[in-house]
Amino acid sequence: MTAELIWDAHTGVGECPTWDAHNHRLLFCDIPAGRIHAYTPASGARRTWQLPEVVGSFGLCQSGRLIVALRHRVVFYDLDSETLTEFTDPVDEPATNRLNDGKVGPDGSFWVGSMDENPDRKPTGILYRVTPDGRMTRKSDGYMVSNGLAWSPDGTTMYHSCSRQGFIDAWDFRDGEIGNRRLFATQTPEDGMPDGAAVDEGGRYWSAGVSAGCLNIFGHDGQLEDKIELPVATPTMPCFTPHGVFITSLIRAGLELKHPSMGGLFRLPSALRGTQIAAFEDAAI
Repeated sequence: MTAELIWDAHTGVGECPTWDAHNHRLLFCDIPAGRIHAYTPASGARRTWQLPEVVGSFGLCQSGRLIVALRHRVVFYDLDSETLTEFTDPVDEPATNRLNDGKVGPDGSFWVGSMDENPDRKPTGILYRVTPDGRMTRKSDGYMVSNGLAWSPDGTTMYHSCSRQGFIDAWDFRDGEIGNRRLFATQTPEDGMPDGAAVDEGGRYWSAGVSAGCLNIFGHDGQLEDKIELPVATPTMPCFTPHGVFITSLIRAGLELKHPSMGGLFRLPSALRGTQIAAFEDAAI
């Protein structure tokens, strides 16, 4: 399989590719630019929304809105009206931290982690569960760069990684509670630092090797089963869609001449399907 460049979007840090089945389009964000992009495979249509600050991640809501992790708080954003609605209080974290990778879990809550933005990362990142009542509950901590959230097809296992520390954990997951934390896999320098991830319908965990230009595919037992080399040096997250696997990427300073397509959106031809991502249960809010 060979991935092709679909949109030379020049995202500083492209992340959170999410299939919006209702509108038949892929959504993804540019974290530092505070933008959310949409790409419609059937027509090639593109659209961009500008938010007031960095966008770490987002998820789909039952209401049709997005739940969005900004730098230090979580908000709702309506793409149709371009309206932002405050939701949570700011997190109590160092000013140099920001919210990062996040997804809606099988429990209908938004799970999101934080990271230290200093070059010399400190393990100050926290993993939160955001429930429909607006509470942000601290579920785990000690991360330099919280990343890699994904769930098994039956929703009973949650995967979560730390990019800088190189490990991928598995947790038992039930009704929004996590336990029995264990090491699922580690990524070597040849595999790249683990970034965003997705799980296919067979339960394999696809992890972007952001520093090695590849996707690493781990089996149920955490063993590396396959590695897909990509035409971009800095892939950040895969997303399964009816139109193949889409992959976002970031721009790394100093590599622009050698890798001019960094920051682009790529598509890998594949008939595989991914686990269904839930929608945040905001319908009653």
